[in-house]
Amino acid sequence: MKTYKSKISYGFLLVIFFLYVIITYFSVADNSSFKSLLIISIIHISTFLFLLYMFFNTDYTIDYKTLKIRCGFMFKKDIDIDKIKSISKTKSLLSSPAASLTDRIELKFGTYDAVIISPKEKKEFIRALVKINPNIKNNLDN
Repeated sequence: MKTYKSKISYGFLLVIFFLYVIITYFSVADNSSFKSLLIISIIHISTFLFLLYMFFNTDYTIDYKTLKIRCGFMFKKDIDIDKIKSISKTKSLLSSPAASLTDRIELKFGTYDAVIISPKEKKEFIRALVKINPNIKNNLDN
């Protein structure tokens, strides 16, 4: 059993943080009451901490012939590695169990299923999958 952590887009986290700071600044500049400022700050801090939790708890575990995808407590999916048909690079911004926005891969499996992930050690991860299922079409080598 081997676990691969998700690659993290720290730039994306920084953008979200600055958006929270800007919203809080305009709340203060709007002469909001201390109570409303406190509520806004608590909501911002809570949601940012939740995002951090999700980003740092996204991983992909290869356990015998099963790929276990986990994104915090919100998303868990098991995929039979023998059913994976192809691996391709993607620029899709669709919501997925991937903590990176730019360095993502798409796994196609089953009849019409796909999942987008972002393993930090992408080449090692793909080699491990192809070792288990040599029929996977690796479109990243092209």
